[in-house]
Amino acid sequence: MDIGMVGLGRMGANMAARLKRGGHRVAGFDPGAAAREAAQQAHGLETFDSLAALVAALPAPRALWLMVPAGAAVDATLDALGPLLRAGDIVVDGGNSNYKDSQRRAAQCRGSGVHFLDCGTSGGVWGLAEGYSLMVGGEEAACERLRPLLETLAPAPDRGWGRVGPSGAGHFAKMVHNGIEYGMMQAYAEGFAIMQRKESLALDLPQVAEIWRHGSVVRSWLLDLAADALNDNPALEGIAPYVADSGEGRWTVAEAIELEVSAPVITLSLMERLRSREKDSFADKMLAALRDRFGGHGVKRG
Repeated sequence: MDIGMVGLGRMGANMAARLKRGGHRVAGFDPGAAAREAAQQAHGLETFDSLAALVAALPAPRALWLMVPAGAAVDATLDALGPLLRAGDIVVDGGNSNYKDSQRRAAQCRGSGVHFLDCGTSGGVWGLAEGYSLMVGGEEAACERLRPLLETLAPAPDRGWGRVGPSGAGHFAKMVHNGIEYGMMQAYAEGFAIMQRKESLALDLPQVAEIWRHGSVVRSWLLDLAADALNDNPALEGIAPYVADSGEGRWTVAEAIELEVSAPVITLSLMERLRSREKDSFADKMLAALRDRFGGHGVKRG
């Protein structure tokens, strides 16, 4: 099957490479010449230096897969593609877009007869070898047309992917997936921190992680990655205690509030990420001052 991949960064290039290995013809575009050249050299991908050239190289009805940063970049790409596409073409947004934006974009594309699918994509840098988890939202017929591509990208043709609902459902499922990921990562981090602090037992954290990987109820791919990180750097030296977030955790918490669903683990996991960025916490200073004022407990000067 022919597919145009727009965005040849780490995820886009790897997905294009997996499709190419699966026997599909992949035509790629990235606004950066360096990204195009890297994709050519690393994976032998056929690339084009403009969206117009990319679209012209694809047989109708066309299929294009976007792997560009969420937000304005997706809208700008769709605006640029608009005059180039025709009724019956399919556009997939495989990035981490907000599901409400995906619903809006699907309606926009529908007006010109173009099918829009939102696809939550999980797998990270390991997806090229292991396959990707794909949560697709949009019209069932359009999803079915792309079945050969989805079966190739997934870990196996019969698992790891599926149409989960109408427009927006794919990115909604991916949003919640990432919220769950926040909670799981935080739990691992806290557990290993407790063991690291218990100096009297001199626990070997890489050893514990390796034991837990086999037979334990807390085994997971995230634990595999934790074990690898601890084996490489048991004290995690040189890593700043600063944890970024890419937005999906915030969206999950906001959605939980709107739906009146209690989600304390995901919410506190997000709060911990925000806290990790505080070098000089005013809130903690305020707590210390209040404790001193009401109870005369004193403060630690710094």
